[in-house]
Parts: sequence; structure tokens; C-alpha cells
Amino acid sequence: MSASADSADFDVVIAGFGPAGATLACLLGAQGIRTLVIDRLTGIYDKPRAFAMDHEVMRVFQDIGLAQAIEPHVAPFSASEHYGVDGQLIRRLTMIDPPYPLGWTPSMVFRQPPLEAALREKVRATPGVTVSLGEELVTFTQDAGRVTLTLQREGATRTVTARYLVGCDGASSTVRRTLGVEHEDLGFDEPWLVVDVGVNAQGAAKCPKTSAQFCEPSRPTTFLIGVGEHRRWEIMLLPGETPPEIETDAAVWKLLARWLTPQDGTLWRRASYRFHALLARSWREGRVFLAGDAAHQQPPFLGQGMCQGIRDVANLAWKLAAVLQGRAGDGLLDTYGAERSSHVRRLTTTIEHIGRNICERDPARARARDAGLIAQAGGSVKSVPRQDLIPPLDCGLLAPGAHSANGTLFPQPRVRAGGRSVLLDDVAGHGLRLMIGADADAGPVAALESVKRCGAQVVQVGGKGWPEEDGIVAAWLARHGAIAALVRPDHYVYGVASSLDEIDALATSYDASCRTQALARSAAVVKLSA
Repeated sequence: MSASADSADFDVVIAGFGPAGATLACLLGAQGIRTLVIDRLTGIYDKPRAFAMDHEVMRVFQDIGLAQAIEPHVAPFSASEHYGVDGQLIRRLTMIDPPYPLGWTPSMVFRQPPLEAALREKVRATPGVTVSLGEELVTFTQDAGRVTLTLQREGATRTVTARYLVGCDGASSTVRRTLGVEHEDLGFDEPWLVVDVGVNAQGAAKCPKTSAQFCEPSRPTTFLIGVGEHRRWEIMLLPGETPPEIETDAAVWKLLARWLTPQDGTLWRRASYRFHALLARSWREGRVFLAGDAAHQQPPFLGQGMCQGIRDVANLAWKLAAVLQGRAGDGLLDTYGAERSSHVRRLTTTIEHIGRNICERDPARARARDAGLIAQAGGSVKSVPRQDLIPPLDCGLLAPGAHSANGTLFPQPRVRAGGRSVLLDDVAGHGLRLMIGADADAGPVAALESVKRCGAQVVQVGGKGWPEEDGIVAAWLARHGAIAALVRPDHYVYGVASSLDEIDALATSYDASCRTQALARSAAVVKLSA
């Protein structure tokens, strides 16, 4: 839907139409939430910035019906081999073996411009979503009931109102600055040059056959294999080097001379960055939220930048919809910042640790690093799946207790439906679901008043339900000693149960938790208003 001059009141306004903002618009629009998306720019940046994504993000794109459109622009992420001071292998990151637990290749690379184009097309086709490009947020105020925003286009201003505002407006976020929210510096700040090259056949033959980290004190460098002819180098700048001098054609080709000559491909993009590790000190101020780069920045060494933003909006979207539709209290929204801030902090700490190893410039310490990593691996470097480095949720809207399943992603198997092999979410949906295995009886489970009250759809995999092809769910339930799992709309497990009584208690706990959140937030709002 294009921008409407007749509408000035919305449920949600999203500032920023990048991947996170566009995904949030799709998720909200699909639930009937009246949404306005604004962006001061009118077009899509025609060069790659984000490079990698994972199966959790692809599952979110599946949720909004986008997976098929972007599959041509996606490829598996090659293994990433880390080489030490003397060229020896010191670490190898790869992906888990099939069958894949979420239904998609666990680690992927992608072309950002066509992915963003497909996202924007999907947003425009979503009822209830208004898109206004070339319009920027000037300022906003809020009270207990709504947010009032002043928007500007070509010198002309207008005012719109919304129940909530979400800032997906990037690292220099106007929303964050207006709120006065500061960053917490997690202690990583290094200058790097990012170079994207479209290689020809001759150039492709010269490049390494897997992605690589050259952890060499003389000049730490990352090499990445993208989709098709796309290759990326991330090159650490040395003391005294400045972006203007290092970004010239001559300087870039000199840096790439170890691998390529100008006859081997075309320079597509070169840009200098400071790789930061930053985290917003607050993700919510009243009716205003931060998401994506507006809330956090991390070094790129695991390719998690865009992934983190998509996780943010997948977490926030269903909670906003539940509150706006009267299915939960406003306090549920406080769990967004708690969950995502903790998750981002822990993952960024892991990325930062990898980055510090890569960036070591002292030869003696680098050799000690190499020896330590090899010793840690038992003397022989083994492949470590990238997914093993992604943490679960550890706080927020989770069942009481410390069960190992709580806060993890529930798997998505391939099942048989109408004689075809399909992904479970395509036939079972992705709202609040009570996933039960073959050993459970769906009738008594669905009849529980607690299940009806919390609004969970009962989905059976195996038994009399959807027959799965690879036993992924059956193995997952057995591993966690459960017959059922209560799964949130963002695919994270609220909790598990091993009997009908425990299912009843689980659903009751979920419903009570939402009500408690509502009461707690209401009291806070009353106190604030007083």
C-alpha cells in the first residue's frame, strides 16, 4: 500500500525501511496492525553491506511468505578456516550436518539489494501497511496513550500519531538520539576496510576455496565467498593508514595482490568502517522501542549483524500485536528488551572474543594464541558448527525453572501433507503453538481449559498428526524428556511438559505470566502518570 494522505493515526510507526524495519512491517501487517513505515531515502542501496544470515532468519522470512522469492539470491555459507602466524590451520567454523533442524541451510550468504527489493515488494502488498519514502522523522513526543511524531518531506511537515514507535533507523538513529539513550561500549573498536569484488572465472580460480581468516599480525584479513561471483575481503587498517588513501583503486588492488590482479574482476564496493561492539543501555522508553543497528552494533566475524536485527523484530512483532489486540498487557513488551539485550550481549561477547584473536598484532602473543587454540582442540583442529556459538534466550517470557529446552528454538521438520514434502510451519502456522509428539493424545490436550485460555493451537507431529520425514521433532522431545512444548510465535520454546498434568501447568503458567506482566506494567504506568 502506498502512503495515504487521509490517515494520520496508526497502531505502530516504524522509522527505517531497511531489512529489520521492512520485516517488522510484514509481521505486523500480517496480524492486522495498522502500520506506517517511513524512511528519508527513496531507493535501495545498490551495493552489498550485510553478507550472511542463518536458518533462524530464513525461517522468519518463511513466516512472511518471502522465502521462495529470495532463494535465488541465497547460497550456503562455505566453511571458514582460520590460519595462524605461520599459515597453519588453528580453527574451522562450519555448519551442522543434515537433516537441518529448522528446515533451512543453517548458514547462508546472500545478495542484499535483491533481498531488500523483495522485502519492500512484500511490504507494499501487505494490507494495512502504509509506506512513505522520502519522509524523515524530525522529532516526537509521547504521553501515556500515544506517540506524536513530526515528519518532514521536502521542507513540508505533518503530524501523525501512533500507539507505539519503533526505531529501526540504523546506527545513527534519530529515535535513539531523541530518547537520549546512550550506548554501552563493550570494548571493541578497530578500523577495517571492506572490499567487495565481482570476480571473473580466472579470478575465482585464484581465490581460496573456502572462506578464511588470515590471523596474521602483519595484516589481519578476512576472505568470504558470496553468491555467484561475489567475493569479499575485510582488511584491518594499520596505524597511520587513513580511509581516503586506503580506498583508492591503486591502494585496494595492492592490498588484494596476494590473491587477484585488476584483470581478475571488478571492484564493486570499498568502504572503511570502525568495527564496534555497542549496546543500547535501554531498548524501551515508554511507547518507543529500538531495534536493529539502532539498538546494537557488533563486529562482523560471525556474520550476525542483520540476523540480530531480524531477531529483534521477530521478538517484538508478536508482542506488539498481542498487546494491541488485547490478548496481553503492555508489560509483555518489557520482555522484549530484557530478552534481546541479554542475547545480543552474550553473542557479541563471543564475536568480540573471536575478533580479538583475529586482530592480534603482536607476533609472540599471536603464536601463543595459535598454540592455545590447537591445544584446546586436543591437538587436532576440529570443525565447530557456527550454530553452536549462538546462545538461547536466558530470561524474559520463559517457563519457571532452568530446563535445558527453555529459550531454545523449536525445530521445524519436513512433514508429509497431501502427498507432498513440506516444511511444518507452512501447514501448521507460526502463532502460539502447543507442539505435541506421537505419544501424546491430541484430544485431551486440546480440551484443557488452560490451553484454550492461553490461545495455543495444538499441533501434533507424528502419531495421528503430521508425519515427519526425518524424526527431528521426535528426537528433540526425547532428548528433553518431553511429550510437548509450548512454542512462542517467534519459535522460541516457552517450556516443555512430560505429562498431561504438566501440559496443564505449562499453559496455566504462560497465561498467568502474561497477566502478571499486564498488572505490573499497569501499576508502573499509573505511578508514572501520578
